[in-house]
Amino acid sequence: MTLFSKIAAGEIPSYKCAEDDRFYAFLDIDPVTKGHTLVIPRKEVDYIFDMDDDDLAAFELFAKKVARAVKAVFPCRKVAQVVLGLEVPHAHIHLMPMNSEADVDFRHHVKVEDAEQKEIAAKIFKAFQELG
Repeated sequence: MTLFSKIAAGEIPSYKCAEDDRFYAFLDIDPVTKGHTLVIPRKEVDYIFDMDDDDLAAFELFAKKVARAVKAVFPCRKVAQVVLGLEVPHAHIHLMPMNSEADVDFRHHVKVEDAEQKEIAAKIFKAFQELG
């Protein structure tokens, strides 16, 4: 079981932003920007393009809804979508509020305290639920 599968199963604590029976979204613990959210499939697959077409399409639609919730909480020009990362062998999408491309620089991270992460996650979760 991967680290991300354990997070989605609730075995490891996370800052939950959204979920359904197939996908889970949570705040990155080492964010590039405030509101940096990871979206994962509950089904373990290492490489996003190894997902079957129906699962990949549903994954993107779920991520789109999460991105709309992130944008509602963090008004910005766009929410960046980045597929990057080899550390965890589990497909995932990074969603980050951005006003310029400089906002999506993985060489720089921001420190966000636990209380603020909890508040951000709750706001994104609420916005996600309100999207229906």
